[in-house]
Amino acid sequence: MSSNSSETVPFTPDFAAFEAIRQGRHGAPFDILGLHGDTLIAFDPEVERMFCVPDSSTDVLEMQAEGGGIFTLTGLPEAVLADAGYRLRLARAEGDNDRHDPYSFAPVLGELDEYLISEGRHLRLWEKLGARPVTHQGVEGTVFAVWAPHARRVSVVGDFNGWSPLRHPMRMRGVSGVWEIFLPEVGVGAAYKYDILGPDGMSLPQKADPVAFGSEHPPAQASIVRSLPQPPAPEARAARAERQAVSSPISIYEVHLGSWRRKVEEDRRRLSYDELAVELVTYAADMGFTHIELMPVSEFPFDGSWGYQPVGLYAPTIRHGTPDEFAAFVAATQAAGMGLILDWVPGHFPTDPHGLGWFDGTPLYQYADPREGFHRDWNTLIYDYSKREVRNFLIANAIYWLTEYSVDGLRVDAVASMLYRDYSRPEGEWVPNIHGGRENLEAISFLREMNVETYGAAPGIMTVAEESTSFPGVSRPVHEDGLGFGYKWNMGWMNDTLAYMGEDPIHRTYHHRKLTFGLVYAFSENFILPISHDEVVHGKGSMLGKMPGPPDQQFANLRAYYGFMWGHPGKKLLFMGCEFAQAREWNHDISLDWHLLEDPAHVGVQALVRDLNRLYRSEPALHRDDLGGAVFEWLVEHDSDHSILAFLRRAEEGDAEIAVVCNFTPVERSNYALPLPKTGVWEEVLNTDAEIYGGGNRGNMGSVTAEAVSGNVLPAIAVMTVPPLSVIFLRAAR
Repeated sequence: MSSNSSETVPFTPDFAAFEAIRQGRHGAPFDILGLHGDTLIAFDPEVERMFCVPDSSTDVLEMQAEGGGIFTLTGLPEAVLADAGYRLRLARAEGDNDRHDPYSFAPVLGELDEYLISEGRHLRLWEKLGARPVTHQGVEGTVFAVWAPHARRVSVVGDFNGWSPLRHPMRMRGVSGVWEIFLPEVGVGAAYKYDILGPDGMSLPQKADPVAFGSEHPPAQASIVRSLPQPPAPEARAARAERQAVSSPISIYEVHLGSWRRKVEEDRRRLSYDELAVELVTYAADMGFTHIELMPVSEFPFDGSWGYQPVGLYAPTIRHGTPDEFAAFVAATQAAGMGLILDWVPGHFPTDPHGLGWFDGTPLYQYADPREGFHRDWNTLIYDYSKREVRNFLIANAIYWLTEYSVDGLRVDAVASMLYRDYSRPEGEWVPNIHGGRENLEAISFLREMNVETYGAAPGIMTVAEESTSFPGVSRPVHEDGLGFGYKWNMGWMNDTLAYMGEDPIHRTYHHRKLTFGLVYAFSENFILPISHDEVVHGKGSMLGKMPGPPDQQFANLRAYYGFMWGHPGKKLLFMGCEFAQAREWNHDISLDWHLLEDPAHVGVQALVRDLNRLYRSEPALHRDDLGGAVFEWLVEHDSDHSILAFLRRAEEGDAEIAVVCNFTPVERSNYALPLPKTGVWEEVLNTDAEIYGGGNRGNMGSVTAEAVSGNVLPAIAVMTVPPLSVIFLRAAR
């Protein structure tokens, strides 16, 4: 331990400073408290007597009470002054208590850290901010550090100091805006917040730590001191690159952890990360999915936000367990051969008083002007992407999940709302950019920087944009003037195709282009075809409920739609429950309706999705380079009279070609002439009308034969049966 000053000067009490300490209004407590020259000053408002216990002797030196909890001791022995150290003994009615003096410890944050934080370039920010259990100067404790540049005073409050802002005011580190203190004997599991006086000297609502690794169970709001989990094995990270490649099969199972399945026999409680590591991982792997995507798991206060209004970006939600248990869940997913993607929300944050809003009494994290900084749709605040420290906070958070937990990727929520300043705003209620345009240039720059830094820090990962506009180059590299995402959700395809499927089949002839139009732009981005949670909430009903007709036709329509989706170019995403035709709209408060699997029709849809995944993964023509136009060819594009379309998925030399034939009417098409690129036997490898899927078992007895014809664009024709409301996959003989 060291003195705050090496000079020995006569002690002169600073009564004004003492009073500021007593009132909790002193912004530089290390200038007063601790060891200064040969004088020790300490403060505890609930202690009547205090002693200095030097580490170098058995002496106990009583300190002078200055009133109101201030104690002083002058003329300290040389051994104490020579860094031998000391403890404070607090005399209380319930007994004496010895403790290290927090104001005797040197800073933890280094000058380089201060510089990088000030420049917005500290890409491992979580290693310096937040609450980190450490051994400092030979003493175990926790170092707390928080960015609050405009605060007059910041204190750590918690269950270790009676939540009193008087006990542990922090020190400001230079011009970085970071406040820091090391608290000895405070360890893992301690609950804490920050108590802040704003620039006007007014006390703010106590704040959760923006970089906390853990939080209390909601609705409690305090942060919790946690250690980071052990880093994953190098081979776990090495396997990421192949899983995320554009040439690999990617079929994503989107999951809301709180409602995937609940323990009915235990008051319908949520599953823990440990239970999910067995039940969810085993199920998703058996279903053939390549990835699990979790709706946001960063700590959030309100269940009804589904995690999209996070307060603790660095803390896995405690609803399912600790950070160590979450890390074990990630490892279990990857051990099963799947990747794990996290839904990540850098576009906005909630207005909860303990959150980031007006954090130090100023609009620190959000734009100051509500025309820029307030989301009307969600009643949330918008990050100020022009501030380098805010960008650093978010980019470091992305790197944190990809490195500390080794997740495979991040799906970035609501990118469209970030890209445009007039997003969901009427004329006159938004602020143009410096060129007078509607694009948010700072957000665009942020997204590019985020993608560059994440791919650089964690090779082999994937970033995915939920982007619903025609903004150019979302998945194009930054060096080619793109945003740099690995993939983009194809919202246009989803909207068009679901609108088509919602039509009565008799009217589909007039809407045929809704199925074919997606191929006009299918290869302009690295697309994922998303049937996400957004399609089964807010009155939209279930996927099964969207399908027209009596129940048997609803199931047939849904099976045909999934067949079309898995045959179509683009990676796949399906929300939980859709794989077994959940009949009701999703409700985040209760489990999926697993009892439906007692009904053969629902079992059939589940079996179909499982087989579609297996076919998609096993046939290179369906996934290899399926983001390039050369792998696709129309066989039947314009047969709107019969609502039939067919296309070819090409393969590299040595791999079989796959023809996908779709009939979207409830009428069987027998003797249908299907043009094909070569003669010979084409095996029927999947038929959504098969009996095992709940269909009528109509088809082609396992194969069709293509015979040579002249005068056609393609050299062969196969005369086949296309069952009603069905999709057939035909594989060319090798």
